[in-house]
Amino acid sequence: MRLTVENLCCRRSGRRVFSGLSFALGPGEALAVTGRNGAGKSTLLAILAGRLRPESGRVDIADAGEASLPECLHVVGHRDGLKSALTAGENLAFAQKLLGAARLDPRAALGRMGLAHAHDLPVAYLSAGQRRRVALARLLVCARPLWLLDEPTAALDTASQALLATLMAEHRAQGGLVVAATHQALGLDDAKELRIGPPAAGAAPAPEVRP
Repeated sequence: MRLTVENLCCRRSGRRVFSGLSFALGPGEALAVTGRNGAGKSTLLAILAGRLRPESGRVDIADAGEASLPECLHVVGHRDGLKSALTAGENLAFAQKLLGAARLDPRAALGRMGLAHAHDLPVAYLSAGQRRRVALARLLVCARPLWLLDEPTAALDTASQALLATLMAEHRAQGGLVVAATHQALGLDDAKELRIGPPAAGAAPAPEVRP
């Protein structure tokens, strides 16, 4: 799959968040979206996910068959998006049924994240880092080519951060794409960088893409 973003402009609550934002990703490529808090990193991911409408600009996909963009992507937001009363396994089983394109079963996905013991535990009993790993395990239960990750290393220890880097590398080796909003290094050393600069008073930030 290929993703192309052209001259994207977004306004929220009357304030222009960013404008003139463009980039393109092909199979196996990754984009790290950086910038200070409030610059528009999460807003960009929300637009790509179809949760927000841009003021202007285009988001296009190619080589995705008959699938629409929402059918091609996984989203792991800043919040984990888990039901506390459900077990880790039940949360993943629900995601798999909702998203389709089943890949690993929930128990195997949790095992890959080092959480095999948590399959039958309500996620309310898990630590913040464990909950984050359950959220990331959603990437493994369904096969989707585009991963949208918002601060994916939040609450993760060093070993779990290394595991995430491995998962992203495997996904990219299979032709997958990654767009990650982050304040930290993600192990994506060859990724493009989209820096959304700090806004001047009354002006929109100027996006800058670096190879």
